[in-house]
Amino acid sequence: MAEFVDGFDFLAQFDKTVSFFGSARTPQSDKYYVAARDLASRLGAEGFTIITGGGPGIMEAANEGAKAADVPSVGLNIELMMEQRVNPYVTKSIAFQHFYTRKVMLSFASQAYVYFPGGYGTLDEMFEILTLIQTKKIQQSIPIILYGVDFWEPLTTWMRTSLLEKHQTIDASDLSIWTLTDDLDEAIQIVKQSQPRFHH
Repeated sequence: MAEFVDGFDFLAQFDKTVSFFGSARTPQSDKYYVAARDLASRLGAEGFTIITGGGPGIMEAANEGAKAADVPSVGLNIELMMEQRVNPYVTKSIAFQHFYTRKVMLSFASQAYVYFPGGYGTLDEMFEILTLIQTKKIQQSIPIILYGVDFWEPLTTWMRTSLLEKHQTIDASDLSIWTLTDDLDEAIQIVKQSQPRFHH
């Protein structure tokens, strides 16, 4: 309970927020690291605070871009035994002991969400937000951007052909919750059109 209180108090200080997700294993030489850094920097120039899980890889790239733009570079970190130390570009951070507390904070944190290629954690966080929007537990106008067509398209195709067309386990409208893109300019325009989720 104390982590929930501390987490919500921590997030209340930020306006115009965008959350970045992606693999902690992405090296700095990877095209997605470069894209995440550039996107965060350009959004920072538009006045957006950048929020990540605070770790390495894509999270570090986004925090690096935010710091270069001189906007708050926020990390919602998880305390793990072997990894996930706060990256050097985070300027404001909070650490959580419990994944579920951190997930609630990540789901509450932003008015737009960008997902770069990642592993189980990224997929878990993506489907969490998609489910909350689908079930109208959070507002449906929140943009969800899946960046990286070659990574995400096989999954989105499977969702259309298997979940919708073959098994009818989702509605057609559920496939419009996200935008799939490789275009930084498109991603920026989508985020710029988003609205704050709460007022202080």
